[in-house]
Order: sequence, then structure tokens, then C-alpha cells
Amino acid sequence: MRLVFAGTPEFARVALAHLHAAGHDIALVLTQPDRPAGRGMKLQPSAVKQFALEHQLTAAQPASLRLDGKFANEAQAAQTLIAQAGAQAMVVVAYGLILPQWVLDTMAGPGHWGCFNIHASLLPRWRGAAPIHRAIEAGDTETGVTIMQMDAGLDTGAMLLQARMPIRDTDSTATLHDALAEMGARLMVQALDHRAALKPRVQSEQGVCYAHKIEKAEAAIDWQLPAEHIARKVRAFDPFPGASTRLAGETLKIWGAQALAHSEGAALAQESLASGRVPRTTQAARDLAASNPAPSAIGPIASFVPRQHADLMASGASGQARPGLILASDAHGLLVAAGAGSCLRITHLQRPGGKRLPVADYLQGHALAPGQSFDSPAQQDAA
Repeated sequence: MRLVFAGTPEFARVALAHLHAAGHDIALVLTQPDRPAGRGMKLQPSAVKQFALEHQLTAAQPASLRLDGKFANEAQAAQTLIAQAGAQAMVVVAYGLILPQWVLDTMAGPGHWGCFNIHASLLPRWRGAAPIHRAIEAGDTETGVTIMQMDAGLDTGAMLLQARMPIRDTDSTATLHDALAEMGARLMVQALDHRAALKPRVQSEQGVCYAHKIEKAEAAIDWQLPAEHIARKVRAFDPFPGASTRLAGETLKIWGAQALAHSEGAALAQESLASGRVPRTTQAARDLAASNPAPSAIGPIASFVPRQHADLMASGASGQARPGLILASDAHGLLVAAGAGSCLRITHLQRPGGKRLPVADYLQGHALAPGQSFDSPAQQDAA
């Protein structure tokens, strides 16, 4: 089939590569303009543009497709290119620009099959810009890909095909992105190959969630949240923007974390502190180690906070350690108190300008000890 392809990032490049390999005639590629990136902030072509150049495909980079907008001249030039392409359909994948009605009308005329879209969620759940991130953050147990016939709404078009995959406890946006990109690309080829046999299904308006664009401001960890919520946030924001927290005025990125059951977190904290493996660089850490009960007597996580350090306890929260308090650190990670008496194990950290490191390696050059505390956003704002 002769196609116009519109897409920009790596997720879209995978789809373009599969369509090209399947023998479809890519008459025109639309992608966003080059953007500054890297340390030198030099203009860099999109992943889709790079593929187009490597395979001698005609590419255009209009800043907008609105004929009445600020970049009307570029939109008009794109309109001409689309008309000249003589394509039977358009495939749109993470393009980043809204398709005006004139594009939909052009591809819906006689001899055309319309505009197809690959969307990385099981529609109608997670319409919008960041479906992979939001599915992980919300604790969804499965996700998938929907091939959709586009209409004027935001991800509201009729569904043609769907495929599902589980979301594992170890999945991040990075791992799901790659798996869903491959799944979506294969499904798009299948949809085009069997287009005449497909039966469009109207989306239900029940169970719709909007996947808002990810903002950098969301990266800051609120330690008042339960550990399970924080662990999901860490996975959802990998690779962008990266979950972060502050300690002693320095921002640290957290790239790996696991929520522990209450009793498991308490037992690990007691074992680590009692073993003597932990660098006790503060008086609070020494007191924490000295005040540990026997393993069989372990109760709330707060049992590791000695009475003389009541300032480490959350105000009015009897029996719970202050959220953000480091309870123990060893080769397996940092144990940190979180909301509702829960405990989080941090396994990978990164300092500004540094590399992602397992906590065991991080501790070789940076001291983190029980008794220190990470700040929550409210504390950071107050500071």
C-alpha cells in the first residue's frame, strides 16, 4: 500500500521500519522539526527523520499543519506534498502534532483508507500523551496496543485491532516502551494486510482515563505516599524525567526501588543494623543500632527509632517512622520509611552529573547512613 507516515520518536521509528520492511510504499514521511539535544544542545533530527534519510525516503518537517496558524506557509507546503504523494492511507504514530480536519478529509476521500494510529494502551483506557507512564503509575496489571481509525477527537476513533501484555513488577516505561513499540509495529502491518476484513468497534465512554503529559515537576518523591506508590512512580518515570529526592541540599535520582511488606522491611532494617555492616557516621545511626529489638520482637518500623530521637518520628503518627527516614543501608540497598508505616528499598541511585549506580557501588564513594532523611516536596518548598 502507498502510505504517508507521520511520526517522530523511536516508538514511531520502529513502526516505520516494520512497514518499510513489509514492502509498503512510503511515499512521504512527516516528522517534527529538528530539536536541540545533548550537552552541546545542537540540533538533532528525530529518530523517524534519521530512518527516512538512511532509506532515501521523502521527508518533510512542518512546524504545524494548521492552515490558519502561525506556520501557515509550512502547513500549505505539507498539504501540497500530501496531495502529490498519492497515498492510499496515512499511518500516524506519536507524531506530536494535531492533525487538522483537512488531513482527515484528504485521506478519507475516494480511493483512500483513512488515517490509522498506533496507540500504546488498551483504549478507551489511557487516552492522551503518556499512556505507558500512567499505566505503570496507576498500578495497572496489563497494557497493550490499539490500532485505531483516527477521527477528530483525542484518541477517540474506532478500534480495529488490540493486543495485550502483562505489566510486571519489574517493568519500567523504558522496558514497556520497547515491547509495545514492537507489538504495535507488527499489529499495524497486520491491520494493513487485512484491512478489508477488519470490523471497527466504537470505543466505550466508560473507563476512560486521560494520560496527561509527564511534567518534570512530578519527579519529586513525596515520602508521605505508601512505598508501593513510590515504587510505581520510580518505574513509571524511567527514563524520563527520573524520580528524584533531595538529601542535604543535593538532588538524587532514584532508578530502582522495591516496596517491602511492613514486617519484611522491619526485619531487614534490624538485620542490617545489628550486623555492623552499616557505616554509622551519625549519632542517630549508632542509637538506631543500639536500640534494635531482637528479630522475634520486631513490630512497627518505628521500633528502630530510639525514644531519645523523637524528632525522627512523624508528628502525631504513633508507631510510624518519619517518611523519608533512612532505616538501614547495605549492599542490597537503602531501606527508607514511607507513608502509612511502609518501607521502600532503593536499589539504584544517581548524583547530579554522575552515572546510575547500584547502591552498593554508590556507597563506596558516598556516605548514606541510618538516621539521615530524604526531603519531601513540602519540605523542599519550605527550605
